[in-house]
Amino acid sequence: MTASETKTEILRLTREFSRLTHTANRPGNDPDHAPFSPGQTIPYAGRVFMEDEVEAAVSATLDFWLTLGSEGEAMEKELAAFMGVKHSLLVNSGSSANLVAFSALTTHKLPEHKRIRPGDEVITVAAGFPTTVSPIIQCGAVPVFIDAKPLTGNADCALLEAAFSPGKTKAVMMAHALGNPFELITVLEFCKKHDLWLIEDNCDALGCTYTLPLEKAKELGLDHLIKIAEKGEHDIIRIADDFLTAPTGSFGDISTQSFYPPHHLTMGEGGAVNIVRRPPLKTYAESFRDWGRDCWCPSGKDDTCGKRFMWQLGELPEGYDHKYIYSHLGFNLKPLDPQAAIGRVQIRRLPDFIEARKQNWERLRRGLHGLEHVIDFALPTHATEWVPSDADNNFSSDFKWDETGCKSDCSWFGFKITIKEDAPFSRTELAKELDDKKIGNRMLFGGNLVRQPAFVQLRRDKPEGMRVSGELPGADRIMNQTMFLGTYPGLTPEMIDYMVKVIRDFAASKAA
Repeated sequence: MTASETKTEILRLTREFSRLTHTANRPGNDPDHAPFSPGQTIPYAGRVFMEDEVEAAVSATLDFWLTLGSEGEAMEKELAAFMGVKHSLLVNSGSSANLVAFSALTTHKLPEHKRIRPGDEVITVAAGFPTTVSPIIQCGAVPVFIDAKPLTGNADCALLEAAFSPGKTKAVMMAHALGNPFELITVLEFCKKHDLWLIEDNCDALGCTYTLPLEKAKELGLDHLIKIAEKGEHDIIRIADDFLTAPTGSFGDISTQSFYPPHHLTMGEGGAVNIVRRPPLKTYAESFRDWGRDCWCPSGKDDTCGKRFMWQLGELPEGYDHKYIYSHLGFNLKPLDPQAAIGRVQIRRLPDFIEARKQNWERLRRGLHGLEHVIDFALPTHATEWVPSDADNNFSSDFKWDETGCKSDCSWFGFKITIKEDAPFSRTELAKELDDKKIGNRMLFGGNLVRQPAFVQLRRDKPEGMRVSGELPGADRIMNQTMFLGTYPGLTPEMIDYMVKVIRDFAASKAA
């Protein structure tokens, strides 16, 4: 048997093994998904894959290039095309993506007024995940925390101006919470007014879209998205009825993704930095990702610039090998090529995954309708009210919207609920009940981050290392009252209906 024939047989057996072994990881609407019975664990999130992903991983491993190579290059192009951005760079996690994205804005190669230097301030939101904020501190800048809205989980953008400090504020960096876009129109207006960078942490929000009036998009300089929409060739970026719709992660200057198993697609570990519209940022981000080197040749390739031994930088002698010239204090944050092979298959599944998350959110929301007296349910940003459809089997949300003309279409990372203060049970009591019934649930990550031990210690060790703008009652409410359940594509209807039953039974027992 030849090597090619041997590989073909290995991959055939790989698919058969996966089909027999991983039934619990198939999409929830797949007829071959493992059946569910009450008492089995319902994760809040997890890997959703089929034979194709396992075959791709094994095939790439058999080729044994291992380090980021052809699969990674292809995935970067495919992700950039999906997002409608100039470039995507793969990294080894979403947290690394945030670190690389922020570090890129500290480079000495930027104009001085745009470079983020130690002591400069970056506005962020108090509620969320710590590694949205950590890179700000790790690079010597100062996070300025504003409050969050419990209904959306996102920043209260009316507080941006109060947090602004002339001459010190250089950027806004915050996440689209749980797959719900933050108020992009307000943040973009603020950043344009003050000439600030916008870093979108899109790790929880791949596949979300945001719609705003076309005239406003022109005012905000979103020409890169308008041009794509006018071509009419992109599946997501479009213009209709004088409104522009585009994915979150394509509005700011730079954005980030996570491909950890709970996220919208997975590589096991992994993430990406999206360069939205300023090509030089790719070079800077790539340098920080790849040891800080000045050379941009991919692994295994030499002399892309055509003058490998003709550079003179720093105090090095002229002609020093460009592959070993370092312009930044960088890292090594690349993933592996077999991971990218998995990710490429997952990208093809994204439209189905996104739709499943929306339908799972809707099934939960419809199932828990009537508990509004004890639970505040999340709303998409700019929505004022959830409007259930008339048909019981029509799992499609409708909402009433505010006067801005903007809308959010959420690729929900989770089903967020906030227990009302006068409810006959607490958030913790409900979480324990769900845990007892083996139903996965989580807090909204770190809650109010400024109350986390790491940030309390930062205030003690270096009081000037962070700043809180105003009070944080919304972030405190999220910390004390908010939790979320799963919406990931591996959930079956039976799982969701069981989740609904447990919550409704628990609420009824406490009301009795």
